[in-house]
Amino acid sequence: MTGTAFSSWPAARGVHSSAPPRSVRVAFVALVVALLAGVAEAIEEADGTTSPEELIAAAHSSCYAMALSAQIGNAGGTPESLDVTADVTLGPDPAGGFRITGIKLTVRGRVSGIDGDGFQAAAEAAKAGCPVSKALAGVDHITLDAALA
Repeated sequence: MTGTAFSSWPAARGVHSSAPPRSVRVAFVALVVALLAGVAEAIEEADGTTSPEELIAAAHSSCYAMALSAQIGNAGGTPESLDVTADVTLGPDPAGGFRITGIKLTVRGRVSGIDGDGFQAAAEAAKAGCPVSKALAGVDHITLDAALA
């Protein structure tokens, strides 16, 4: 099973969902509140509700977008747009139940002030420094596909 979320930077473009665009921060808080309220009822069958893997994907894509924006700025560049997708995959846990077995981050960016190599370096640094990436350090594979748009 794979849950997917898409975030865009600048933050005013928001986390993409069926709701009107909101800032990444507000969308993330809304997702946490939804989780705590029990919107994500089952891992195996989401039945039209937001699944736990989608909530994790939303948190990861939005946090990564903000971290990458900061890294681009640190490298002397300016992010014009960053489109980030996080695919979170669940699989069986040998100890029983389920676990996150992989996450694929895909980012396409338009930036000024840095070249493709600088963008790639910023993307890798953002992956390493993103607080959500750090929280998910126990996941077997977190891959990154980063390129300029």
